[in-house]
Amino acid sequence: MNTKDVIYELRTKNGLSQDELAEKVFVTRQAVSRWENGDTIPNTETLKLLSQVFNVSINTLLGSPQQLFCQCCGMPIDDTIIGTDKDGTLNEEYCKWCYADGHYTYSDMDELIEVCIPHMVKQGFTEEQARAYMKERLPQLNYWKRYEELSDNGEFEAFKKQLIDEINSLHIEGLPKVEKLNALVGSYVNLAYPLPSGISAKFLDDGTTYLGNQLESEFGGERCFGVLANMDFILICTYEAEGKNPELVLYKKR
Repeated sequence: MNTKDVIYELRTKNGLSQDELAEKVFVTRQAVSRWENGDTIPNTETLKLLSQVFNVSINTLLGSPQQLFCQCCGMPIDDTIIGTDKDGTLNEEYCKWCYADGHYTYSDMDELIEVCIPHMVKQGFTEEQARAYMKERLPQLNYWKRYEELSDNGEFEAFKKQLIDEINSLHIEGLPKVEKLNALVGSYVNLAYPLPSGISAKFLDDGTTYLGNQLESEFGGERCFGVLANMDFILICTYEAEGKNPELVLYKKR
């Protein structure tokens, strides 16, 4: 689609009149009309505002002229998994797994490779092929080429270590010692837990990136432990394969 069609579709989908959209991005109704007629396209600053209003990338607003790839892990990205800066705006350089709320979630290339390999194996790669591909691909990406400039001097890794220490200090029966936490997008791990009242409840935001891991129970059997955390809480649960029959073990505010 062209920019004029994208803006019209997003505006009507969000139930906005031309006047209402104009007010949100500080232009006149006539300017919006000219965009939708294809007479002009928004300037760079206005595209940024439209991106925030509609929660889509500037690439999408321009009709998706290019395929975006995460500059940390190399994964193709679209509007549903684009990372966010501290102010919540979309950052088209990264996916939500590698960059969330202005924080880079990986500082060790080898750790990222080990996280990516199981997903690539599901796509038909052998483990050896996946590792070789990632070792060649990652050094070519912007984040790793500029790592010394972009890194936070270990602040995020220190935060992850603090979370790990807090989780292990809970001494949950059957939960193995947590050694690492990976970035996990809420929509992939937002399970509905049955509560004593008889209702089921979700505790996560589908669009937020959390830190977590899956671990096999020390008791054996088919159930696994799931660990999720961020600055505000720690959540521990158990579930069967594919997240079936989840049970909430602990939800603790930090």
